[in-house]
Amino acid sequence: MKNWTFLLIFSSLITLSCKQKSNDTLKLEITIVNELAIKRIDSTLSAFVNTGNIAGVSALIFEQGEEVYYNAFGFADLENKVPMDRNTIVQIYSMTKPITGTALMTLYEEGKFELDDPISKYAPEFANMSVYTGVDINGEVLTEPLDRPVTIRDVTRHTAGFPNRGDIPGLSELLEDAKPMDRENTLSQMGEKLGKLPLWFQPGTQWEYGPSVDVQALLVERISGIPYGKYVREHILDPLNMRETRYFIPEGDRDRFARLYIRKGEGELQKDTLTYSNYTQHWPLTRGGSGLTSTLDDYMKFAQMLVNGGSSDSTKVLKEETVKLMATNQLADSVTERSWLPSKGQVGFGIDFAVRVAPPKTPEENNGVVGEFYWDGAASTLFWVDPVNKLTAVLFVQLFPYDQIGLHKSFRDAVYGPYEFDE
Repeated sequence: MKNWTFLLIFSSLITLSCKQKSNDTLKLEITIVNELAIKRIDSTLSAFVNTGNIAGVSALIFEQGEEVYYNAFGFADLENKVPMDRNTIVQIYSMTKPITGTALMTLYEEGKFELDDPISKYAPEFANMSVYTGVDINGEVLTEPLDRPVTIRDVTRHTAGFPNRGDIPGLSELLEDAKPMDRENTLSQMGEKLGKLPLWFQPGTQWEYGPSVDVQALLVERISGIPYGKYVREHILDPLNMRETRYFIPEGDRDRFARLYIRKGEGELQKDTLTYSNYTQHWPLTRGGSGLTSTLDDYMKFAQMLVNGGSSDSTKVLKEETVKLMATNQLADSVTERSWLPSKGQVGFGIDFAVRVAPPKTPEENNGVVGEFYWDGAASTLFWVDPVNKLTAVLFVQLFPYDQIGLHKSFRDAVYGPYEFDE
């Protein structure tokens, strides 16, 4: 495989420029998003709209602290011909998770907990858990004791073992009956219901997506003594001036709220009618793993804080070493069962981020730079932080099911240029 830096320079058609520094020495700057990249991105995103596979899409990219790309194509509301715009509000789903992780890690910096503390130390609902081993001949769930408690590190890297599927004999039925994620629950009620269920597997042995970040929100609430929604507002969103990142959209802003579309087939979109009220009514459950809405510029403020090592302008949210810890792979090689995480490419998982640990091995894999950290959302939204090039990107679209059309790979290829492989 060719050297990664060589490929960034030559296969991505990036430009080199020498700029005079104040001390009269020359600094070599590598520009990723140049005019050719901008044309690639425009062409790529507009093509997805023109084929009818998405209603609308927008993207914002910063490089070296400067905005280098913004554009929007198509419609936020296809039926009413409301254009996708810079201030369009979208459902970000799991892009809520990194914000929750950031809130949790502010308490870590204050010495309020250690990553290997049992979660039951702060949420006793999880003190007497067991682990699912199957069902007996009568369909009754069988369990065994925990090998060790679920830790805070487990819930930040998705190795806790909480069930989150509908196909686990016996256990899925218990999960359905308990309804821990019912939006009428408070976070404490969610914890009570979740804590009574057996874990699907022993903590630390597998990677499995699930309600771990909702448990993080409960931990923030318990450790800080402040309701989670209020804590994240006061310690993350308001300090970063993310005024339009919210669980509830007031009536005056709903004309900017994008509709979500379900792709039924090639060029066939159906408007979703189920999720809209999640954000236009006040609900007791302020989930840590989902539930926020945002705008491009708001979420870019969060991404810029991360690429700047925890600071944004004069606002310091996290220490640089904390951001580095969050962006460091936390999965041991012994964790071989990783659900669908390998579909993301050569990644491990840090604290609420996927972390790229190696270049792509096949042309089909997502493009990206080793050291980047990122996450996405169920409605096919995406963001990433590339600390090597000081580049941050936010891509907004409202599409179910999650990116079955290769939008994310195509967007990444357009930004960096297709990765080249040796014959």
